[in-house]
Amino acid sequence: MGQFIDLKAADGFTFPAYVAQPATKPRGGVVVLQEIFGVNAHIRAVADGYAAAGYLAVAPATFHRVKPGVELGYQPDDMSAGMALKATVEALPAPGVLQDIQAAIHHAAGAGKVGVVGYCWGGLLTWRTACLLKGVSAAVPYYGGGVTTEAEIARTPKCPVLAHFGEKDHWIPLDGVAALQKAHPEVEVHVYAANHGFNCDHRGAWDATAAALARERTLAFFAKHLG
Repeated sequence: MGQFIDLKAADGFTFPAYVAQPATKPRGGVVVLQEIFGVNAHIRAVADGYAAAGYLAVAPATFHRVKPGVELGYQPDDMSAGMALKATVEALPAPGVLQDIQAAIHHAAGAGKVGVVGYCWGGLLTWRTACLLKGVSAAVPYYGGGVTTEAEIARTPKCPVLAHFGEKDHWIPLDGVAALQKAHPEVEVHVYAANHGFNCDHRGAWDATAAALARERTLAFFAKHLG
């Protein structure tokens, strides 16, 4: 359904993004932010799913500044490689990869109002996007690793946020989720009886029930805020 195109960030850096077009006139744009495994088959399928729901979906390759062409699976070696790449991107001088996400938002804005959705590390980037970037009308982080840390909770989102977490997620303790809720009562938080990565049907942690409910809530949230 989609194809890769090149986008250019404000600093002139060119990077690829997977873009999926809806069958009819788009009802808005959705930027899809990858996990630590690259814009792989799963993330492309997620983008295709938002296109099928009527949105212009844009999934930027957020590892491209440190390594091009990353497409990992979900085995232990892939996990190690992805975590190392994430650490390298996180160490870039500010604004780092956020300027690539801003370029993706700008491209998606050709379809109307823009929402951002991200998974795992992409969930963290989605939270930062909601707090720091321009042109975002709604943001939905899924099990954003790091979102519940003190430094991230101290940020203030500039758009409506819907956050999904799993109660069995050993990467994100529930007391951190509670701290986020206490600090940000304006954020809509849902916790599922599921593990980290419950949306990904390529992983053992996939939970079909939780994934379907979270998607239903996300689409309703985007329909409300993207018009």
